[in-house]
Amino acid sequence: MPSSPRSPVDWLPRLVVAPSFIVSLLFIYGLMAWNGYLSLSASRILPNYEFIGLQQYLTLLESDRFRVAMTNMGIFGVLFVGGAMAIGILLAILLDQKVRGEGVLRTIYLYPMAVSMIVTGTAWKWILNPGLGLEHLMHQWGFERFQFDWLIQQDMAIYCVVIAGVWQSAGFVMALFLAGLRGIDDSIIKAAQVDGAGLPRIYWRIILPSLRPVFFSTLMVVAHLAIKSFDLVMALTAGGPGYATDLPATFMYATAFTRGQIGLGAASATVMLATVAAIVVPYLYSELRSKR
Repeated sequence: MPSSPRSPVDWLPRLVVAPSFIVSLLFIYGLMAWNGYLSLSASRILPNYEFIGLQQYLTLLESDRFRVAMTNMGIFGVLFVGGAMAIGILLAILLDQKVRGEGVLRTIYLYPMAVSMIVTGTAWKWILNPGLGLEHLMHQWGFERFQFDWLIQQDMAIYCVVIAGVWQSAGFVMALFLAGLRGIDDSIIKAAQVDGAGLPRIYWRIILPSLRPVFFSTLMVVAHLAIKSFDLVMALTAGGPGYATDLPATFMYATAFTRGQIGLGAASATVMLATVAAIVVPYLYSELRSKR
């Protein structure tokens, strides 16, 4: 028997989705592939499609500045992700106690996320500037021995970036976990309290483990913010003093667009992409496996 023609209901959703799918395929994954090929080419100021294999990656590994950027990425990533997660979860638990003025507090904690990274970096650059900010203010108040000049110290400047990043992202983490906490049935807490469990033990052993999907989703978002951090560093330290606060994103920009080494910059961008994939792919695999 001849098959009946498909109704518009069958093909209309595909037709609607097709343009955005094609654009994403071309301008996201297509550009990723092009960047990957540039990292294997002899490109400098302009793209050069002469294939040179892994030479750009070998040059990247020999670069002292790139090693500093990767070390900073490790320090910044661990402290930024850990600090934002810890403070955000703590704030969510405190607000979950239905304190007075919760709406005002929630707005105050979440407000930094509404500010762009450029504004955050500029504001903290003023605050942490020894001649203008906190140290200067404390000296005016009579605390002459107070010293907080991390921003101009090569060994400590990266921690200024951590402080600014955590300040901006902790409220976002709080909002996600607070939504998760509000979705938990209160009867679970009451039953645990009847059994004699204290509130800290209830959260640590019962409630927080039940928020595993929220935890991993938040971890993915915050880790992604850490890896691609560029505007915060440029506004706060511009990678300095020297290149003491360089991250892979700022190294890639400086290499490709300031020093005119497109191939080397593409190689560093590919390393960043591989880092993101190393975090996201195992998470997606575990989620798909659990659904099966």
